[in-house]
Amino acid sequence: MTSERTGRTAPAAATSVDAGPAALASALVRLTHTLQHVLAEAGRDHGLTPQQVQLLCALSSGPVGMSELSRWLRLGKSGLTGLVDRVERRGLVARIPDADDGRACRIALTAAGEELAGRAHAGVTARIAAMAAGLAAGERAALTDAVARLLDAAPCQSPSPEAWPEQA
Repeated sequence: MTSERTGRTAPAAATSVDAGPAALASALVRLTHTLQHVLAEAGRDHGLTPQQVQLLCALSSGPVGMSELSRWLRLGKSGLTGLVDRVERRGLVARIPDADDGRACRIALTAAGEELAGRAHAGVTARIAAMAAGLAAGERAALTDAVARLLDAAPCQSPSPEAWPEQA
């Protein structure tokens, strides 16, 4: 199948007959690359990098500590600090004291950050909805369930579903 957007021929999709570990790994790697591209496109619409989009969306459910953000975004301390510094300079996040640990801070969206996170999230959601438009409702539900189970089994956890709230 040739993509209208890129003009490239995509490899044939794995079928239920070819669901071995190699086919699954290949499909998931391709999906990961595609989702990174989706994040990049959505970010570009708002002057954000893909990691900045992920950070803002991860904060959509409320303030989060740096250690938890580090696990969610799979970034080391210095990489996360730099990422937070850059979006803080843009006025999108603020460091607030952690009520449970006076030495730590939590990262929270500012009003501008909430507004931009909502728009970026809507862009990501719309792009993913367009990708899944050819799937029947039952297929989308099965895919959502399968992905949730894969993520539950992953050694490194990403933000909870609440961090990416459903948009009407």
